[in-house]
Amino acid sequence: MVGNVVTVMMVVIDGGGSGFDVTLLDVSSLRLLLNMERTKAEEYKNLDFIEEVTTNVDEVQKRVLEEILTRNANVEYLQRLNLDGHIDRETFKKVEPIITFEDIQSDINCITNSDKSPILCSQPVSEFLTSFRTSIGERKLIPTTEEAQGRTSRLYRIMMFVVIQFVPDLGKGKGMYFMFIKSEAKTPGGLLARPLLTSFYKTRQFRSNSPYANYTSSIEAILCLDSYQSMYSQMLCGHCQNREVVRVGSTFASGFIRAMHFLEDHWSLLCNDIQIGTINDKVIDPSVREDVMKILKPDSELADFIEAECSNDSWQGIITRLWPNTKVRERRLYRYRVGDVLRVAGYKNNVPQFNFICRENVILSIDSDKTNEIELQNAVKNAENNLMSFDARVTEYTSYVDIATIPGHYVLFWELTVNAFAPVPPSVFEDCCLTIEESLNSVYRQGRASDKSIGPLEIRIVETGTFDKLIDYCCTSLLGASINQYKTTRCIKLAPLVELLNSRVVSSYFSPVCPKWAPGNKQWNNTD
Repeated sequence: MVGNVVTVMMVVIDGGGSGFDVTLLDVSSLRLLLNMERTKAEEYKNLDFIEEVTTNVDEVQKRVLEEILTRNANVEYLQRLNLDGHIDRETFKKVEPIITFEDIQSDINCITNSDKSPILCSQPVSEFLTSFRTSIGERKLIPTTEEAQGRTSRLYRIMMFVVIQFVPDLGKGKGMYFMFIKSEAKTPGGLLARPLLTSFYKTRQFRSNSPYANYTSSIEAILCLDSYQSMYSQMLCGHCQNREVVRVGSTFASGFIRAMHFLEDHWSLLCNDIQIGTINDKVIDPSVREDVMKILKPDSELADFIEAECSNDSWQGIITRLWPNTKVRERRLYRYRVGDVLRVAGYKNNVPQFNFICRENVILSIDSDKTNEIELQNAVKNAENNLMSFDARVTEYTSYVDIATIPGHYVLFWELTVNAFAPVPPSVFEDCCLTIEESLNSVYRQGRASDKSIGPLEIRIVETGTFDKLIDYCCTSLLGASINQYKTTRCIKLAPLVELLNSRVVSSYFSPVCPKWAPGNKQWNNTD
């Protein structure tokens, strides 16, 4: 004991070989060693779990259903089905058809109004998770339990385990993720109602010692409700630890793109804060400032480095330039929903692996044509090649069908990053329109070239920052989503969103000629 500080040491003796090696470990080193061993044991356990559930698929599903029915045999919902003690799959399928949320709405209303009886589950409901509000209804309240939240955490750990099989040493650095929360509400019965990620970020599992839960963002910055202060503080923390970052991302790709736009607008402020080692006055939350100051230190060399990279004419490869040790960029372009169209792309043991094709309600269609999200994405990518020689790129886009014209036509809204010294000629944008049309399926091209049932495709260029305005509108005025939840939809139908985009159009261009199409083409019947 020195100065009332107790140093605990552990002696590790290695008796291998011809002699003995003695190593003294302090408490922090011992904890690190134990965490590494615990992580390694968990990885082996995860591998066994993955092999089990993907090999014995039918048996696993059968067992899980039987466990659910056994544990919840006395809940009101199952009592109504008159299962009479049966827990087999065949009986359950006969008495319980596929249902929708609306079929259990009255049960959920009872729970929200403080009915604590086992209505849907034998375990007590711990809180409600709120869904992203849709164009046709209010946000849904989804009951959950503490046990279910634990499963969510385990699934994330399993996902990370799969990733590290392909990216070695991923657990040896930090993740720069941009994470945000949404405000909470309480039901009449006193239970919390909040988005899934808001709930998860406030759990102890999120703050666990797992090496895959090691993030650059301070916890107070993540939990700050003000989106500007949260984004700025997380970006500042990410820069201060740039050499430790091995993976970057956000829940959805749109969130990370927004973060990069934020960096474009605020890099000079960030450089100044790093230069002098203090946070500017725009971050006013005292708990956020205190938390970030534990990470932020004056670093003129880092500030100069960031300034040199961000003031460069080209931002190509900016992520790996600013965070040079980045190995993985993680994001999700969707969430699976009932009705989504998927394609089986292969198998992991006996489990099918899927490619997402399109969302049931995200399809452009005027006549007999059907253009899905993936097809549109590939067409835009092809058209973007026309802009490369002008150092311009499409940063965001969406689309809708304009039926105000006869015939109706596809409209794409493009937000661009351009080089002021190399303006893009109108003819190039017209070429982009035609390239998109040439990239679409033969049914669309027939409608354009032969049937004349579809008008020329139009590209409308919008002001810089338009899609940020779109996000703000969806997150505050219309849909009540958090930044984490919001995903730029590639096909919009709500009139207020179309109006917002149209109000910021600076120029528009049409396809100058019809795309190529001829009867008997080998893709005649291709409507993918």
